[in-house]
Amino acid sequence: MPEVPSAADQLAVIGDVVAAAGRAGAAVWLRGGWALDFYLGRVTRPHLDVDWFCWADDVEAVSALATGLGFTAYGDSPAQRDFRRGDLDLGFALLGRDGAGRPTVPSGPYAGQPWPDGMLDGPLGRIGGLACPVISPQAQIELKLRYPEWNPALARRDKDLADIELLRARLAA
Repeated sequence: MPEVPSAADQLAVIGDVVAAAGRAGAAVWLRGGWALDFYLGRVTRPHLDVDWFCWADDVEAVSALATGLGFTAYGDSPAQRDFRRGDLDLGFALLGRDGAGRPTVPSGPYAGQPWPDGMLDGPLGRIGGLACPVISPQAQIELKLRYPEWNPALARRDKDLADIELLRARLAA
């Protein structure tokens, strides 16, 4: 099992990425567990990594900002860029655009397929004084439900089911 980085270290990196992306003019959105936490306004559990979305057009700027923060690229996926610094891991899933500017899968067997409607229209998330763009809570739910359908090798995880319950409860409140 990989070492779990501290929430404080991950929050600091999230702040650094948001600030560097802003300086570079690159849009980034949290996804995964940290998107949930920023939407809820609190840390709900330990996280192994920090997952993001960014436009494929911004991949060079995002790669430069990650390496500028001391991260090293690893892996070789046309759909995602991954970086590591010590026990901190960042993953940037790339977004293409359709003719109307909506996010799509940029490459691979699902190239051109749309991501959930309104995915990038989520509220600005906050934990304490740190604000970060997050994907919409509705998209968070849809992605957590659909990942095992899209990739049968990914089993439905208990933490995803718990996240869905938290998101649904907050949306219902």
